[in-house]
Amino acid sequence: MDGLFVRERVFGSKTLILFAGFSFFRSRNNTAKIDGDVATVGITDHAQAELGDIVYVELPEVGSAMEATKSFGVVESVKAASDVYSPISGTVIEINEALNDSPGTVNDSPFEGGWLMKVKVSDVPGSLMDAAAYEKSIA
Repeated sequence: MDGLFVRERVFGSKTLILFAGFSFFRSRNNTAKIDGDVATVGITDHAQAELGDIVYVELPEVGSAMEATKSFGVVESVKAASDVYSPISGTVIEINEALNDSPGTVNDSPFEGGWLMKVKVSDVPGSLMDAAAYEKSIA
């Protein structure tokens, strides 16, 4: 991992060592890819597959405060509507407005074009899993 080290980062009372492309997961449903003090939040590939074809996404407004483990929006599919929970705490600085016209992008590319919001991070809960723990949890 030597070549992947990016930097140490302090969020609230926690110090994290960040690596290039490193993501954190909350249960089987949400992901936060942290770059500096900004997290790109979305749902996991597993979650989009369980939901089926996504037809509507409800997101918070820019400037909204996010609290880890609290609902911030809704993802609606042809099968069900599901609340979406924030894996981190902070302030929304951007939402993926392209999802208003193309919510199915979440199905096609949940980690790239289908991200939901970007959050300026104020705290990262210790309960988040890294990619290896997440893969084990859904196996």
